[in-house]
Amino acid sequence: MTESRSHTLAPYACRPEDSRGRLHDEADSPTRSPFQRDRDRIIHSAAFRRLQYKTQVFVYHEGDNFRTRLTHSLEVSQIARSIARVLGLDEDLAEALALAHDLGHTPFGHAGEDALQEVLAQYGGFDHNAQSLRIVTKLERRYVEFEGLNLTWETLEGLVKHNGPLTGPLAVKPDRVLPGAIAEYAQLHDLRLDSFAGMEAQIAALSDDIAYNNHDIDDGLRAGLFTIKDLADVPLVGPLFHKVAKQYPDAEPSLHIHEVVRRMIGIMILDLTEETRRRVAEFKPQSADDVRGLGRPLAAFSDEMRANDAALRQFLFTNMYRHFSVNRMTSKGRRVVKDLFNLLFAEPECLPPEWRRLADGKGTAKTARVVADYIAGMTDRFALDEHRRLFDLQEKP
Repeated sequence: MTESRSHTLAPYACRPEDSRGRLHDEADSPTRSPFQRDRDRIIHSAAFRRLQYKTQVFVYHEGDNFRTRLTHSLEVSQIARSIARVLGLDEDLAEALALAHDLGHTPFGHAGEDALQEVLAQYGGFDHNAQSLRIVTKLERRYVEFEGLNLTWETLEGLVKHNGPLTGPLAVKPDRVLPGAIAEYAQLHDLRLDSFAGMEAQIAALSDDIAYNNHDIDDGLRAGLFTIKDLADVPLVGPLFHKVAKQYPDAEPSLHIHEVVRRMIGIMILDLTEETRRRVAEFKPQSADDVRGLGRPLAAFSDEMRANDAALRQFLFTNMYRHFSVNRMTSKGRRVVKDLFNLLFAEPECLPPEWRRLADGKGTAKTARVVADYIAGMTDRFALDEHRRLFDLQEKP
């Protein structure tokens, strides 16, 4: 392994030399830390490449300049790495978690996930975080000696717990049934599902919030779903647009948008780092396990920023995610996913050979999961093409 950089890390950071290792033992790399190897394995995975043609808000063919799951993940990783550096955390682990956090998303974004959850209701349901774990521990097949990517314990922990504990008295959603893929894997590899994740995972989760709130403002304005004037009463965003317009009255509106988004990202990062440092000073964690056992998140926005964030989310939900044009495309996406599942579940002989071999007949729970894995791994365009091949009588199979 490369020379340790632990002397530059905060005491509460996840340290590569203290990693709990991998499910399948491997020799250390002479050139990379365990977390660097995790990041590299994620980047080279097929699931990561497929994010290029998976919906963030807009389906891939609606415009080349809108975010996809891939560009979103890259923006999250940039923010997470920057924050990790400021706070003395392991940048490679934060980056790996940011790059992997959306691997389990279906085609057509949350519409596809909702459709799979509905058709899989009696077969364990569908959850994109659980699917991310399933991808990196089972479905990616790149190595002779094991299934999946054999990532470190810390990366897997952060992947499933970045939003908080999944079981026990601190569970974020105490009434929620633990997704089957996570429960099954936890029998092999204890991820301490009743505790918070390390700081790098917490930072990656909040970086996700920073990235999508701001790039959704950018994409929504450019798509004409709402206007700068519509944002006037939204806390923080509205005043920033007013300030930028006053400061640069002759600049093009597109430059105003860039300037506001740039400032918004900076303001949210600064708030996050200041509030996190305040909590560090209050609780004085001396190890990554102190962070996990704190009983509350150590990384967080201030109360004021959380309120601003909630107001922006509500605006985007009403004016963007539920805009009639977005609704129409998500409706199509749900129908495509349901059509594909219902046909392939009833007729698994229509699956490609490598997937058909995994199924065990019509109407079984195993076949349902195989079909779900096949569909969840599709890009938007492949799902649309596959739908045409299976349902259009004029299309070649």
